[in-house]
Amino acid sequence: MDGTLAIDNNLNALKRILAGLVAMAGLGQPAIASRQSGAADGGTHPDCPLPTADCHPTLPRHLRLAILRLLRPAESAARRLIIAAARGLTVTLPPPRPFQPKPVSPEPTLRRFGIAVTLSPKDLEAGLILPRSRGRGTGEAGGGGTRRAIALPLFEPLRPLRSNARRTVPPHAAPRILLPGIAAPHPLPPPPSRDDPIDATRLTQRLAALAAALDDIEGQAERFARRQARAARSAHDRPARRIWPLRPGRPPGGRLTRYDPSAIHGRRVREVDEILAHAHALALHALRRPDTS
Repeated sequence: MDGTLAIDNNLNALKRILAGLVAMAGLGQPAIASRQSGAADGGTHPDCPLPTADCHPTLPRHLRLAILRLLRPAESAARRLIIAAARGLTVTLPPPRPFQPKPVSPEPTLRRFGIAVTLSPKDLEAGLILPRSRGRGTGEAGGGGTRRAIALPLFEPLRPLRSNARRTVPPHAAPRILLPGIAAPHPLPPPPSRDDPIDATRLTQRLAALAAALDDIEGQAERFARRQARAARSAHDRPARRIWPLRPGRPPGGRLTRYDPSAIHGRRVREVDEILAHAHALALHALRRPDTS
């Protein structure tokens, strides 16, 4: 089974859907490309379409939810197309580095946010406690340097256990316990509106990561092949390490359980659902029947 033609057709369809999502978000394709190349490392855009140090885009709540309903299945489909494209790829990993134990310091060391501070016995006797660093992530001491471009995750997070999930009640629906004649009713906050501005920084990052993955499907396939090769090499050292990249059950964001080109779907099934179902079938075939020729 050679799925090159099917991968290309689904890839072109995903690019068309991504262009629609970018237009819905009010961004341009050059803006998405500059966001992926690292334009948010402190600079500002003249029209402020990107999340920068001084500009954080916002979207109405209903528009952000509408984009997410299409972005989730598009990301799942792109991930499966990458897995299908990686079928038959062979990569050569560098030899593992030998284990070198860390040198033991003669004096005790206190670590705070990645900063190693050596304390003398007098300081320990005096009960010296260092304050927490507040420069984390700001380029100061303890903070990171340049930001790395966000890449499309190749492994899907597993579903959380329902026994550990907590039931939450929104503030506008919280119960009120009153004593008649003693306590006055406290006004509750209004329910969220569909036009509330919501921060869209993370949304633009995900759009940029998806655009970069669709533009470089071969590079992403090699990335997945290297990840699987490293996992296979370290399987004897870490047998509990996860190797299967997909989440069990229906793909995230999809509305179809299987791909059937002759089936007639209702209005609820979208084009991205059919693409995701087809990409899921291609990814399962690539994972269960790897090309070892």
